[in-house]
Amino acid sequence: MFPLLSPTSSSRKWLGFVTAIWVQAVSGNNYTFSNYSHALKTLMALTQLQLNNLSVAKDVGKAFGLLSGMASDRLPTSTILMIGSLEGLIGYGVQWLVVSQRISPLPYWQMCIFLCMGGNSTTWMNTAVLVTCMRNFTKNRGPVSGILKGYVGLSTAIFTDLCTSLFSSSPSKFLLMLAIIPAIICLVACLFLQETPPASSPSEEKQEAEFFYIFNVLAIVVAVYLLTFDVTGPHGHVLSLAFSIGLIVLLAMPLGVPLYIFLYTSRSNSFDIEQKTLDDPLDVQKALLNKSEELAGVKVPDFEVLKQRPSIGEDHTIVQMIQTFEFWILFGSFLCGTGTAMCVMNNMAQMGLALGYSNVSIFISLLSIWGFFGRIVSGLLSEYYIGKHAMPRPFWSAVSEILMALGYLAMALAMPGSLYIGSILVGMGYGVLLTITVPVASELFGLKYYGLLYNILILNLPLGSFLFSGLLAGFLYDAEATFTSEGGSTCVGSHCYRLVNLIMALACVLGLVLDVLLAIRTKKVYTKIYESKNRKKMAFAASEKY
Repeated sequence: MFPLLSPTSSSRKWLGFVTAIWVQAVSGNNYTFSNYSHALKTLMALTQLQLNNLSVAKDVGKAFGLLSGMASDRLPTSTILMIGSLEGLIGYGVQWLVVSQRISPLPYWQMCIFLCMGGNSTTWMNTAVLVTCMRNFTKNRGPVSGILKGYVGLSTAIFTDLCTSLFSSSPSKFLLMLAIIPAIICLVACLFLQETPPASSPSEEKQEAEFFYIFNVLAIVVAVYLLTFDVTGPHGHVLSLAFSIGLIVLLAMPLGVPLYIFLYTSRSNSFDIEQKTLDDPLDVQKALLNKSEELAGVKVPDFEVLKQRPSIGEDHTIVQMIQTFEFWILFGSFLCGTGTAMCVMNNMAQMGLALGYSNVSIFISLLSIWGFFGRIVSGLLSEYYIGKHAMPRPFWSAVSEILMALGYLAMALAMPGSLYIGSILVGMGYGVLLTITVPVASELFGLKYYGLLYNILILNLPLGSFLFSGLLAGFLYDAEATFTSEGGSTCVGSHCYRLVNLIMALACVLGLVLDVLLAIRTKKVYTKIYESKNRKKMAFAASEKY
């Protein structure tokens, strides 16, 4: 059993969560390729297929996330963060040297290696943050996933808008930010982010939920702030500088939660938290009940595992997991959604230029910001509807596939404003899908090997990027393009990406079917979670009355 948390250690736990938010707010650099892809294409005289394969090399870095997954069960969180920050510093640092023309463009294969390193750096950061926080807040997995993944979604807009306001969207300055800022944030997180005891009573769970609402509100404020900056057009130097200062202040505001716990909770609840004993008969009764549940609910299944495979909803080893039909349904639906979304993110610069937009940063920011709203809302709603109606969480993944399919259809029509609508719908759908998949995986296959499990699912990013961006979009774009004397290619017109978007819409329809099937097959799991939540609520209400 874990010891009771003191107010100081409790505030440290929440301070760790705040630093986790900061790490996620700077770890979405894998989605920012469109901000500097045109500079690489020009400097290296690449065709669209070659450029897309560079983006695939970046996403292949995610495949090596299996290393961070295996390390998460053996190394402390701080070590995993340090590895990720060092990789990012090198990977994006070399790209900065090339784009800033401080060195000559490296051979194509070497550039692939450094893009791969940059892409892999985020897997170490994300694994460290998600595994630690999912274990620290086991009873609020939906909100935790929504908040953390929400800030990942915002990170593209944060970097893009900061670079726009401070450096006039300079690709070289943008890459320098990607190299340095995550390294600094990870160093800070190393000091505070670590595994701590999860909530052990309904009152603690209720307090966690209240704090998560505060974090959600603060995150929404940041998103609205970024969106306002994007839609209000060009800004002068003074306003841009004021925006940057305001953004930094908003990102620092979550510190108010651990500060509140330290200053006020430690005084008002010091007796309850630090001096609490089991002298009260009701506490003795609760302790005995918890112990009996532990013996009945943990020890016996552990013994039975030796005889038979675990059921869906229990801890699985990786081998047991990949032998289930549910895993492959989840993997397939995730591939349809993430693969198509990665294609849009990697090709957004060329999509915008093909339709006559000279500045495509607005579309990149829209993908990011609306992806955030999808992540935040889906985390809250999915948790709420499990507790109220036992609604399977994969239902929300099905909703995400519908949103993305509609977004691709809008972009295929290429009517005035279609790219704006498509960016919003695809961003929101992708945000929902990423957020929902994180807790679904833990609820179906357990937290024991979650670090490795998460990174196996993330294999969909490089695989989907290769299929939809490297092959599909690269070949079809070059088939419509004209080639320059330097060896590059360019295409202008609505036809450049029409067929690509239609095929991706069909892929999302397939993902929708798989998600509905998974929701049906996991209904019993979420019924058990619903019953467990309501039993605890009733027990808590009874103890309060007593």
